[in-house]
Formats: sequence, structure tokens, C-alpha cells
Amino acid sequence: QLQLVESGGGLVQPGESLRLSCAVSGRGLDQYAISWFRQAPGKEREGVSCTDGSGTGANYASSVRGRFTISRDNAKNTVYLVMNSLKSEDTAVYYCAAVWRPGLRVCSLTWDMSYWGKGTLVTVSS
Repeated sequence: QLQLVESGGGLVQPGESLRLSCAVSGRGLDQYAISWFRQAPGKEREGVSCTDGSGTGANYASSVRGRFTISRDNAKNTVYLVMNSLKSEDTAVYYCAAVWRPGLRVCSLTWDMSYWGKGTLVTVSS
């Protein structure tokens, strides 16, 4: 069993940056792929980025590629999402999620996730 807790959301202006954190409790974090999702008001949830258990592989949605960077520190049981050049359309509740994928060096935003956090709100507005 894993528990995930997101933090780092807030109100920023367009063009600014934020770093989200996902603190994970439980054993064997390096065997889990971790993904970030977001859901804007009135819209469906979408995958933003993912990283494999070792942090070697990553994927990004086309809407954030080049602006967002995912990383993980398994020693600290934490996964990060650095968001640069934020736009108003990035406004959403951001969730981190995990799925057991031992030994893989890739990840996919289409995988069904097993564990979810409760989310952190990011608002980009002038």
C-alpha cells in the first residue's frame, strides 16, 4: 500500500514557475512508476508527466513538453514536477499517482494507476 501527498500548489502569474512535490509513504518506491495528472474545471483529467521507478525514463504531454520537468528522489520518497513558463491553461488540480512496474525503464501516461493523492491546486492568473 502506498500513500501519496501532493504539495507546492498555489497562485502564480503567467510566466512564473512552481515546483510540486509528491511525498510517497510505503516500501519499494523504486518499483513504482509515478505520474502527474491534472484536472481543470469542467474538463477531463489528463496525464501530464510520468517517470519510471529508477527515474531513467520520462514522458510528457505535448502541452507541457519543454516547460515541465519530472524528477524523483527515491531516497527521500519524493517525486517532483517543476513547472516553468506557466500559462493560464495550466490552471488545474494536480494529482500524483503510482502503479507497480518493477524493473521497467519506461513509463506511459496511458497506464491505469493504482494509488492516488488528493491533489494540489495550481492557479495561473494575472
